[in-house]
Amino acid sequence: MLIIDAFAFCRAGEQQAGKLTVPELTRLRAECVSDEGGIEWQLVGGSHANGYPLLNLTVTGTVQLMCQRCLTPFVFQIQSSTKIILAKDEQTADEIDASLEDDEIEVIVGSKAFDILVLIEDEALLAIPLSPKHEVCPTKEKLDAFATAKKESPFAALKDQFLIAKPVGKIKN
Repeated sequence: MLIIDAFAFCRAGEQQAGKLTVPELTRLRAECVSDEGGIEWQLVGGSHANGYPLLNLTVTGTVQLMCQRCLTPFVFQIQSSTKIILAKDEQTADEIDASLEDDEIEVIVGSKAFDILVLIEDEALLAIPLSPKHEVCPTKEKLDAFATAKKESPFAALKDQFLIAKPVGKIKN
């Protein structure tokens, strides 16, 4: 846990930075295929043009993800930067969010016991795609062969099990 008084941090224009390994971030670790990699982060306090407390968070690093196309691990670069306005409660957060014209700024509830580790991990998780893939899979030949392989219809196996009666003649009324 990395606890700060978020409002005092912003008022004082403080800065913190650090490095975290994948095993230190349990929710991020659950998305990865190995413990390799880690992230570096930087948090800078300040104030928004409208006077709201503002945190600037930058998260960069690498993690090992599973390619959803070829099912092999690959290194994914996390690179994210976000601006976060702090509000005293949910109602104030909603009011600030509605008044902002910038959709790039997040509004959350801050506190005097604010765990920035959760914020850092959230940002890293948001940077990971829902369906991670290589830009070009290393086993593209295997994928191409699979895609062009002739697939037998599931009904083909049934055709030999049932005899289809052919009409012998016309039915009279």
